[in-house]
Amino acid sequence: MSVTTSPLQAMSAAELTRRVLNKEPLFILDVRNGSDAADWQIEGESIELVNIPYFDLLEGVDAALEQMPVGKDILVVCAKEGSSKFIAEQLAEAGRSRVYYLEGGMKAWSEHLEPVLIGQLHDGGSLFQFVRIGKGCLSYMVISQGEAAVIDAVRMTDVFKDFAADKGATIKHTLDTHLHADHISGGRKLAEQAGATYWLPPKDAEEVTFDYAKLEEGKVITVGNSKIEIQPVYSPGHTIGSTSFIIDNRYLLTGDILFVESIGRPDLAGKAEDWVEDLHTTLYSRYKDLSEELIVLPAHFGKVTELGTGGEVSARLGDLFKNNPGLQITAETDFRRMVSDNLPQHPNSYQEIRQTNMGKIQPDDEQQREMEIGPNRCAVHDK
Repeated sequence: MSVTTSPLQAMSAAELTRRVLNKEPLFILDVRNGSDAADWQIEGESIELVNIPYFDLLEGVDAALEQMPVGKDILVVCAKEGSSKFIAEQLAEAGRSRVYYLEGGMKAWSEHLEPVLIGQLHDGGSLFQFVRIGKGCLSYMVISQGEAAVIDAVRMTDVFKDFAADKGATIKHTLDTHLHADHISGGRKLAEQAGATYWLPPKDAEEVTFDYAKLEEGKVITVGNSKIEIQPVYSPGHTIGSTSFIIDNRYLLTGDILFVESIGRPDLAGKAEDWVEDLHTTLYSRYKDLSEELIVLPAHFGKVTELGTGGEVSARLGDLFKNNPGLQITAETDFRRMVSDNLPQHPNSYQEIRQTNMGKIQPDDEQQREMEIGPNRCAVHDK
């Protein structure tokens, strides 16, 4: 007896990530409503995307078939999975081969973390970047001599615990560069789960409801016996407490102050007029005094073009002073005007996210997912 197999297949967020990083051609049919698709999409240099809402395809998929190229893999996406699977089945029945639906929908895409090795540290340690490709968040893990520190952890803490365990390391420290407003921090939760110390800049922690270790300039946090130092550098501007880290005298973790193609926004606590001066001072004075050879590792990226060939997001500080548009405006009045003229819309639910990160509200897991849906919008992009 022969068995007929359907050409319809599920594609995981991890497989989709690999395709994006490898720049493999893919045609995406997004069946969410138009406003959701316009607000936040899957991006990639070799991706084509068409948005046709699910309800417009209930009577048949002819409208979608007319817009699909022949010979390319087709991925149907929706918010949670169900609608995309239904439409993908219709496409497969209509004769299209190599049809996929996104397993877990855009929620799974938002939550996937891809670990990338940034480099080996002195005395055998390693630095990893965790790329949350669907949300643009970047987290970090320093591993040395069986100990680990996690910086700017997102709320999917199991990924960090499992990764550290796989590397034979115990998480001793979790640190946030600032009080985040675009996503829910996993730093405190991860510290509680691992029995680690949670560090937070005190100037960002005046309203928090929990205990924390004060992350202040001059402190040196060591990881492992090899004394790989995480040196905090006070760098306000995105928030009043924003703090950068110099790791191993080679890497500069800039939080949401400096990105590869843009700079941080100063307005998410409603204090743009006050903080834009701090932002200018940090970028043009504090960072200018640092070595140009430092490799900048930000807490976010805004465009897939910022990802390197291996998926990493990084740049030499000296190169950013030459090429980053936000670092070309030395006059503070011109800088202030540029920032105010180019502020994007606020991240979705950013006030509730800040309240969650302060410990003032305790949304459940599903509420947290809904709060985070959408892009991060932490950057000022000079037009």
